[in-house]
Amino acid sequence: MHAGTPPGGNAPLLSQFLAQYPAIDLEISVDAALTDIVAGRFDAGIRPGERVERDMIALRIGEEIRGVVVAAPDYLARRPRPTTPRDLETHSCIRVRFPSGVIAPWQFKKKGKQVEVAVEGRLTVNDLDLATRAALDGVGVLFTALGYVAPEIKAGRLVPLLEDWLAGSAAFFLYYPSRRQVPLPLQAFIKFLQENLRAR
Repeated sequence: MHAGTPPGGNAPLLSQFLAQYPAIDLEISVDAALTDIVAGRFDAGIRPGERVERDMIALRIGEEIRGVVVAAPDYLARRPRPTTPRDLETHSCIRVRFPSGVIAPWQFKKKGKQVEVAVEGRLTVNDLDLATRAALDGVGVLFTALGYVAPEIKAGRLVPLLEDWLAGSAAFFLYYPSRRQVPLPLQAFIKFLQENLRAR
């Protein structure tokens, strides 16, 4: 199975699955690249829903991962706090480049209105831990998943911004080809996920 930067918190499910199905071996490869699971000979993959190809069967496996925009108090002491997404165009933003080379625009929603901002900044990275470290050091504003920075927000080391806007969010899906027979171990894994995620 190929996991494209999957959400955290699902490791206990893996141990439960392996205990419940002792005859099945599970191999997981984690990679942020948009890997072709068919060419890579994977039975299935995990991606945010908007990145799953249309000819795949997809099963939602988690709640939406909420996005958040944050900056360090030190940075905000030097720059005016943004009040709208467009204000970010005048800020130094820490951008994250995906393995495909794409730097995704920052998306926001409020009362049915969607705004997309192509931010600028002096630092671009391809690692979320490095991006978070840079934000903590006051390098600039960061758009990331709330789960990555919740402890830093709680400790006051990062400050959430634009809280009246919904920062881009995504749910993760397990997906697999619709045009080939589903292997029995994958059938068992899908059934296991459906039963356990429903229970949660």
